[in-house]
Amino acid sequence: MPEAYRPHRKLLQLRWLLIISSVLLLAGLFLPMLTISQFVVIRNEFSVISGISELWKAGQYVLFVVIGCFSVVVPMAKVALLFKLLQSDNKPHPIKMKLLRLMHDYGRWAMLDVMVVAMLIVTVKMGAIASIQIHPGLYVFGAAVLLIMLTTQSTVRLLENQQSDSNGSAQS
Repeated sequence: MPEAYRPHRKLLQLRWLLIISSVLLLAGLFLPMLTISQFVVIRNEFSVISGISELWKAGQYVLFVVIGCFSVVVPMAKVALLFKLLQSDNKPHPIKMKLLRLMHDYGRWAMLDVMVVAMLIVTVKMGAIASIQIHPGLYVFGAAVLLIMLTTQSTVRLLENQQSDSNGSAQS
């Protein structure tokens, strides 16, 4: 395969991966993640969005902001930036590259809510008065977060290679 087609092919693959990640993210935000059953009679089913809204209703504003930011705002901002960076073959602005690297470095914090759900599951499993049932939303959301992290890492590498190639050809 000619050398000129490789970056374009990689760019196309990253665009498709980002589209798939976006669909999984949206589905993962709204699909039920878990059901908590208490005393055999009370059953509460939660998705990321419904869990965040319950935090607001319960007056847990700090948790609402933290979980809302890391579960919804950061992944959506990262997806929007990735779409912007991958929409053209033009070289990205240095500020966008710096922001992308920053988001990549702190992207692992997007798994914070998965950790919170895991701690909730462990806590509930240790108690005798409640049980918990996991639903596909947890797996879909986790897959979306991991795919977005992979896409971000690959995009950073691709764009850095493009920058170094353009800097190398400019110096020649």
